Amino acid sequence: MGNLGHLWSYKMMNIKTELLETCKKFVENRFKTVQEILLSFQNDLQSETKSSAGDKHETGRAMLQLEMEKTSQQLIGIKQMISVLDKIDISKKSKKIHLGSIVFTEKDSYFLSISAGKIILNNEVFYAISTSSPIGKLLLGKQENEQFLFNGNTLKIQKIV
Repeated sequence: MGNLGHLWSYKMMNIKTELLETCKKFVENRFKTVQEILLSFQNDLQSETKSSAGDKHETGRAMLQLEMEKTSQQLIGIKQMISVLDKIDISKKSKKIHLGSIVFTEKDSYFLSISAGKIILNNEVFYAISTSSPIGKLLLGKQENEQFLFNGNTLKIQKIV
């Protein structure tokens, strides 16, 4: 088992690295999209200022400013995701589930990081989930062979990497 164990550990470290990189790209793409939206709103606001007058003008400006505020909130969320990803130490090993763990259950595999959704690597499906998500909260601190109830299903933790 010695060589196979090392190979498996190496494969898991590569998968962790790829999952983390995929999450970082997810955040980068979200950041670019939100920046583009904000820039578009700023341009719209400037053209609204130049071309309009009266109540319709004020309503348009107010709507744009509301949208800009919502988009700014998204930027705050993105900064929080970056902060979480920066805290992940993929080399950290623990028998308990923590930020950066890959958790295998009989049903699904999870990467505790940020809520980035479904990630497919080498034909394997992983779900990048936040530690503050409902399932993330359930998993934190659990160990292999422990069971937990999620969405009416009892799931068993088979492996933690």
